[in-house]
Parts: sequence; C-alpha cells; structure tokens
Amino acid sequence: MQLRASEIAEIVGGQVLGEDVTVDGVQFDSRSDVYGRLFVAIEAERDGHDFVDHAFSRGASCALVSHEIAGTTGTLVRVNDTMRAFSLLAKKVRSTFLASAAIVGVTGSVGKTSTKNLIAGALSSKVVSSSPKSFNNEQGVPFTLLNAMSESEVVVVEMGMRGFGEISSLCEIARPTVGVVTAVGEAHTVRLGGIDGVARAKSELVRAIDADGLAVLNADDERVFAMASICAGSVLTYGMTGDVASTHLEMDEVGRYWFAFSSPWGDGEVALQIPGLHMVQNALAAIAVGGSLNVALESVVAGVEAVAAEDHRMVIHQLEVGSVIIDDCYNANPTSVMAALRTISDLQVSKRIAVLGEMAEVDQTEQAHRAIADAARDLDIEIVAIDTDLYGVPGTQQVPRGVIDALVSGSAGVLVKGSRVVGLERIVEDLLKIQ
Repeated sequence: MQLRASEIAEIVGGQVLGEDVTVDGVQFDSRSDVYGRLFVAIEAERDGHDFVDHAFSRGASCALVSHEIAGTTGTLVRVNDTMRAFSLLAKKVRSTFLASAAIVGVTGSVGKTSTKNLIAGALSSKVVSSSPKSFNNEQGVPFTLLNAMSESEVVVVEMGMRGFGEISSLCEIARPTVGVVTAVGEAHTVRLGGIDGVARAKSELVRAIDADGLAVLNADDERVFAMASICAGSVLTYGMTGDVASTHLEMDEVGRYWFAFSSPWGDGEVALQIPGLHMVQNALAAIAVGGSLNVALESVVAGVEAVAAEDHRMVIHQLEVGSVIIDDCYNANPTSVMAALRTISDLQVSKRIAVLGEMAEVDQTEQAHRAIADAARDLDIEIVAIDTDLYGVPGTQQVPRGVIDALVSGSAGVLVKGSRVVGLERIVEDLLKIQ
C-alpha cells in the first residue's frame, strides 16, 4: 500500500513536517522491519514517540506522531491522536485499494489464530493476505489491512475482544464480507458477565455482515449456531454436523487427525499437521470459507494440509526417545485447556502430564481451575502447576524431576499450557534440553 506523506496527512487530517516521502506499509514496533514504512507512534504501556528516532535509524520513511520530535531528521505526519489516525488510514485503504477484496473476519473464544491460518491456507491459490501472528485488536486489524498486498483478492483478519463493542469497532474498519465464529467459551468472562456475555460480544461480527455477505458458524456450538438468526446475509455451518461436516476420523501417534468430510462442493479427505480434535473443526471452517469463495476443492484441501502449527500453539515436539511434548503455551482459557487435555489423553503413551499455568481473566477463578483439575483427573492426567495453587496442587516454579524422568522413559505425553502473562515458554525450553 504505497502512499505519500501528503496523501496520509489528507486522509487523517494531519500536517506534514518534512519531505513528501513515499511509504510502503506500516509498523508500530521499531524493533521490527520498519524499512520504507510509516512508523505509527502509539501511546500505550510504552510511548511510541520515544522510539521514533530508532525507527528512522532502521530505515522508516515517515512517522505518524501526535507531537513534534525534537531534533529528528525524518518526515513526520502530525495528528491529534495517532490511534484514531491509524484507524482512519486503514478505513481508507479498505475502501480504495481493497474495495474489491473479500474480507474474512475470524473471531471466537478459541481457535482464532489456527483457523485464520487454515483459512489462509485454504485460499492460497488466490492472492491472499492475513493477520500476522495474533494481531487481532485495535492495533492489529489496521496493521493487517495497511500491510495487505494491494492486489489481494482476499484478506483474512483475526478479530479479538476483551469487552463489548470492540469487535463492532474492528468491523467498522475492516467491513468484513465473510464472518467466521469458531466457538464461545469462558474467555474474558470476568469482563463480560459470564459466557452469555461472551456470546453477545462475539456475535458483533455476525451482526456486521450485510445482506450480500456470509456468516460461517460452528454448528456444534449452540451459542454460535444461534447467531444464524441475527445474520442479514447467508449462513453456512460446519462441524461434526453442518453444511461442511466430518464423516470419519482417525488419529496418528502424536494426536494429528486425518478426516473425511462432506460439503456442498463435494467430498474429500484431509490429513492435518496440527494435533487435536478441535483442529478438525477449525479445518472444516477453512474448507467452508474456501468453498464459499469458489476455490476448487482440491486446492482447498492441499492448502489446509500445508498449514503447520506456529507460535506455541499446539506445536508437537517428538523426542528421540519417543516421548511427546505439546507446546500450547501461547494462551489459555477453560475451553482451550479442555481441548488440549483431550488431545494428550488420546495419545498412545503410558504417562500423561499437563504442566499448567494460571488461566487469566476468567470468571469464578477458583471454580474454573478446579473444574480443569477434575477433568484432568478423570482423563488420568497428572497436573503440575506453575506459579499457582489454583488447580488444587502445590505450585512450583520449575518442572519437577518426575516430569523429566517420565519424558526420558520414552513413553510420556506432556502438555505445557497457560495464559500469555505466565510465560511458560521457559518451561518448554527447559524440557527440550533433555533431548
């Protein structure tokens, strides 16, 4: 998305200070690739204005700021509010460069990022851009649109929320033509007054779909399925039942599924690279989107099969001795933890251990953690709690020797999972050292 500084200033109601340079995309982290880009100085936990000079030293063409930066040599576009300007710029790009593109919005309490990646895979025979990592908030959605290829036929936009109205605001920027809802679970319930509040917040994506659009809904989740009644456009369902449905399932030794499916465009088979039964549902959502956007079924299947796990989301580490570590420590809520527990319970191993950190921002915190502990007990999974006693077992800072011994034995499955703030990557790193 190449724009001149003067064009940006006109769109956002700002003033150019310096040369009228051209920018190619945006960035708000000066440590990332900023070369030739517009650096957006966002005022959050850290003030982006403090890093404008660093961005210029790394090759940024221009910076979007709310005040002048003393001594800087780069071009500035000065506005009153950089976040508002960021959103305005994204809206303009959506209505011009991306006016003819299909915009696929993806939300849900669990599976957003994996489903987004699988959808991008299903659509890979088209020119497709998608949200990087989990860029799904008021910064991530404009970032995705402004860094999309100008020739994009489809842009897949992940949409998260922590409160009411946030997805509606993201939809005002992205104007999705297809809305995918994966599941309603116990994430952010403390902010939303329970799971029904989560459903209402997630349904904002479906309400944003106009009469020419499409909602792709999980038929196996009653709260998601009920959103069909509020959609002004068409509805396509998926799941173990639905318009796109799995008809046969088989699991390999590390929890990855092969499945057969039926769809309005024909039947097929998929062998996933990512473990977990819940990934079958995510893949069915991707097949539904691919088919609805007129991608040949064989291309949809090939694209879905090519998608691998990433960023601490159900990443399999199969040790030389035979044991398996599943790194799912990117985030956690009761719904996603239960899905991960079921995955390791299905592994053909003699010992199953869940190394768990706290689940943040859940309603009825103690009850939610004890419910996970009860489920683990029923599945014959030992819990090791890191830095918390909420699971009813003493917390520890380090993995006990017994977990390492189990892995060394060659027939253990160990899950590592916790909320983002817990930072359990260190535990995964320690466990991988035993190879």
